[in-house]
Amino acid sequence: MDGKTIRLEEEELRTQDPVFWEDAKRAEAQMKIVKELKKWIELYNELHAATEELSLAYEYVKEGIVDEQEADQTYARALTLLENLEFRNMLRQEADQMGCVLKINSGAGGTESQDWASMLMRMYMRWAEANKYKITISNLQDGDEAGIKTVTMQIEGDYAYGYLKGENGVHRLVRVSPYNAQGKRMTSFASVFVTPLVDDTIEIDINPADYTWDTFRSGGAGGQNVNKVETGVRIRYNYKDPDTGETREILIENTESRSQLDNRENAMRLLRSMLYDFALQKRMAEQQKIEAGKKKIEWGSQIRSYVFDDRRVKDHRTNYQTSDVGGVMDGKIDGFIKAFLMEFSGEE
Repeated sequence: MDGKTIRLEEEELRTQDPVFWEDAKRAEAQMKIVKELKKWIELYNELHAATEELSLAYEYVKEGIVDEQEADQTYARALTLLENLEFRNMLRQEADQMGCVLKINSGAGGTESQDWASMLMRMYMRWAEANKYKITISNLQDGDEAGIKTVTMQIEGDYAYGYLKGENGVHRLVRVSPYNAQGKRMTSFASVFVTPLVDDTIEIDINPADYTWDTFRSGGAGGQNVNKVETGVRIRYNYKDPDTGETREILIENTESRSQLDNRENAMRLLRSMLYDFALQKRMAEQQKIEAGKKKIEWGSQIRSYVFDDRRVKDHRTNYQTSDVGGVMDGKIDGFIKAFLMEFSGEE
């Protein structure tokens, strides 16, 4: 912490340069460094004060000034602060500190899987709201009868990607389906993709010759301009793998705003986030080859089962499970996030 305190003083001195704000991008990156250092110091000081308080509480119990229950509460608070700091320490990668783009696709199975996709959407939105993150829905396609076929959400705030990166993969639901006349137990699947949400401080090279734009009329409820003005945008980008030379098309749609210009800007931001993620995954794959003896993180595999009848939600990678199905569907997924990061983040 002494090193962090000294570095904070040095970084803050840089912000006092008379020409500091002339380069907005550089200034933004610098302020992010200052903010991060301040947060670490603030959390450490809070923990240090809590441990000092605990030490006093221990002495006071021996002298009969406070009772054991009070000391237990002081201990529990100090332990929580320590665990939270250790948890934050698991998020050391550059991308971990960013916001994220979270996309949910319903699997095969029609209405049942589309309903499941909408339940997952609600779960992540509840989690984001509880953590005071900003949520923006950039693309949403409703299901044929109920639920959704796909949704793309931007979750903005510190460490959103770091916390949610372990949600990548297939999520499996087992329940008695309300859409089945015989009341049979049904299994549904939905896939979740999480990528870092890059900002202007991250340099991503995109050649204008490699993409084209389409416009279309935004669907949805109400509004005079809905279905009359082409405000929805679609960007097609030809991505060439730098290693294999293979080319594939990336397609991104954005209907968030009634302004075509705003939708173009956001679609481009989503494209930059996806390209950054490709580079990130490639870097992780290379590191996993070097550290082949370690247990691999199987991105994209079936990661979690939600069994409503048995009142059980289980993560197959960490074996962490809970019987609080209702709480999980209301966004209480921190236990799963913590178990994943504690087991796998060190391997990154």
